[in-house]
Formats: sequence, structure tokens, C-alpha cells
Amino acid sequence: MARVVHSYDDPERFVAGTVGEPGARTFFLQARAGHRLTSVACEKEQVMALAERLDVMLDEVARRFDRDPVAQSGSDDTAPLEQPIEEEFRAGTMTLAWEADAERVVIEVFAVVTGEQVELEEEDPVTAAMESDDAEVFVVRITEEQARAFARRAVALVASGRPSCPFCGRPIDADGHICPRANGYRRHLPE
Repeated sequence: MARVVHSYDDPERFVAGTVGEPGARTFFLQARAGHRLTSVACEKEQVMALAERLDVMLDEVARRFDRDPVAQSGSDDTAPLEQPIEEEFRAGTMTLAWEADAERVVIEVFAVVTGEQVELEEEDPVTAAMESDDAEVFVVRITEEQARAFARRAVALVASGRPSCPFCGRPIDADGHICPRANGYRRHLPE
């Protein structure tokens, strides 16, 4: 079986989004080009890490190539994820690169490694490396402007979740939470 590659060069849309209520949200990376739509499920931390690393990488590109960072042009994409949302796979490892010749950001998202693959890797790393070619991968090549817009939206998306407890930093549900810093007393958001 060959590797399945969901590849998008200059997609019309590349965004992070969620389905569900804060505390029970599922995060997705989604790309669209024409009638093609690919949605990959991921963790909130992966979305935030990708946004942060994009900004760091693009700042470094601007510094190294003596360029002005791309300024925000127009309004950001705040529309919800496109329907139907059909999860292609769950994100595992992600890579990020800059193609200097094409002036494009390349994001690769690989399918999560299953327990069976981890066991195989421990027993026979050579065979595991050969079989890992069967995993799915989501590859997106976007402009610097698209990458900056993605990062802004991702940061806002993560921040729109449940508020954090000022004492322990854990998320506070609508009915409060048991705060370990308060000796187990239930804390609520201040009104």
C-alpha cells in the first residue's frame, strides 16, 4: 500500500478551527482548493505550537533575508470550518520549512503513530521505517501572508476556550473546578 498524500499548493483556504463547546472541542486543520477539502484532527497544543513556530520562523526569514515582515492586509478569515468535516486522520508529527526559491511555507502533518507501529519500531527499526511510508500525510504550501493569518487565527482560537484558573492555571468549567492550590475547594470564575 502506498502513502496517501493530501497535498495543497497555494490553497484558497488553510485554517485551524474547532467543533464543539469549550472543554469538549475537537481541533482541526483544514485546507480547501476548488472542490477538494481536507480536514485533519489535532490537539489544541499542536495548533498553538504550529502558530508560535510559524511566527518565529517567519521572523527569522525576514531577518536573514533582510526583508520587512509581511503586514496584515485585509481582514482575517473568521468563518467556521467548511462542511462536511470528514476527519482524514489524527495529526501526529508536524514539520515546518521555508522554501526560499518559491517563497513558501511548507507544513507537513503526519498521521499519528499507532501502538502497533511503536511496538514494531522497538522490535525492528528498519522494518518500521519502511512501513511508516504507508502513513498518511497532509502537505500545505502557503505564502507568508497566509501563514501569518493562520497564526493569528490559531492564537485567537486557542484563547477562545475555557478561561484558566488564576491560581493553578487549569481550565475552569462553567460549573467551576476543584483547584489543587485551594486545598480541594471548588473555585468559580469571579463574577
